[in-house]
Amino acid sequence: MRRRAAIKREVIPEPKYGSELLAQFINRIMVSGKKSLAEKIVYQSLETLMDKIKKNPDVLKELSESSNDQEAQRSPVVMFEEAIRIVSPQIEVKSRRVGGATYQIPIDVTPVRRISLAMRWIIAAARNRGEKDISTRVAGELYDALCKRGEAFKKREDTYRMAKANQAFAHYGWK
Repeated sequence: MRRRAAIKREVIPEPKYGSELLAQFINRIMVSGKKSLAEKIVYQSLETLMDKIKKNPDVLKELSESSNDQEAQRSPVVMFEEAIRIVSPQIEVKSRRVGGATYQIPIDVTPVRRISLAMRWIIAAARNRGEKDISTRVAGELYDALCKRGEAFKKREDTYRMAKANQAFAHYGWK
């Protein structure tokens, strides 16, 4: 068990949109320290995502009406944040050993872990897709998340189903 919690480092917002969440996503896409390549991939995928949304505007109708301003709602960063919010899990299971048996105990997910899991699932699903380049794959997975389908959204649903199935063990709690 840890002696103390790890210190959280401050995330510097990315330069184009000024979003800390997008900066975290760029850092997770990055491989071998090539940040400029990761930025290029993410910015291209956001442009591709916006093109897909313009071709099929029905996606916007299904999204939550958090912003009344139509221009603000159609910005790529807002669409990205909405995709992350849709894929974010509310509840997950953790293993706990009680009296020789191991139980899967459902617990609430903290906000930081929620975002972390959503990004991890979207990137993993994008890397498993069959499109030609990674920016198209990321855009496709973000679009699928907005449409509430795709591998990352399925992972969220599976996690929720697992937690609901093990709801009977919730009284063991998590310390």
